[in-house]
Amino acid sequence: MRAENCVELAMDFLKRKFDESEYFYDKKSEKDYRFEHSVRVANIGKKIAEKENMDADAMVIACLLHDISYCNEFESREEARNHGRYSAKIARPFLEEIGMEPETIEDICYGIAIHVDDKADFPGERTAFALSVGDADNIDRFDAYRIFENLKWVKYDEMTLSEKNEHVNKVLERLESYKNLDFATKTSREMWLEKLEYQIVFYEKLRAQIKNSELR
Repeated sequence: MRAENCVELAMDFLKRKFDESEYFYDKKSEKDYRFEHSVRVANIGKKIAEKENMDADAMVIACLLHDISYCNEFESREEARNHGRYSAKIARPFLEEIGMEPETIEDICYGIAIHVDDKADFPGERTAFALSVGDADNIDRFDAYRIFENLKWVKYDEMTLSEKNEHVNKVLERLESYKNLDFATKTSREMWLEKLEYQIVFYEKLRAQIKNSELR
């Protein structure tokens, strides 16, 4: 089977698992976000793979399926932390069914399993390919949409001016600390720093606007 057909099948499999999910039945916005996030991560992963001479189709498949276990409800934080390992368990029989090479299946499943906390429940090698699944995930989680999502989550619009200023200062401090995070490839690091700088500029402008909301 051609690799591009495997990518199409992986996309169809992801859609089907989410469409058939009882958990997502009355959670359209959550379902849409998780699907769109998976596609964005796949596009980021493809760029990394192409620039780093990795198997781009395998990377796209790994990234598409990295969060597929969200089709099930997590009943605790511990279960949520295991979602990478759960996703690998869902992905493996599908990848075997479509006839992918065993070595490629191992690479994909290991990358999916470790993308949350760098741990898997089966043996594998922490290759640049495997680590890049988590890198692509992190890069997407620090893009433009996450700014909106985070501000919505903390109920920024309900904060006092002082609370807004305190929150923005904490975010900027945290973002600065993320500049030194390790990434598997030069490409991933460059993409990460670009997204990080975007967020830093946004929050610096937001802080300036907060300051300008007080008469001086």
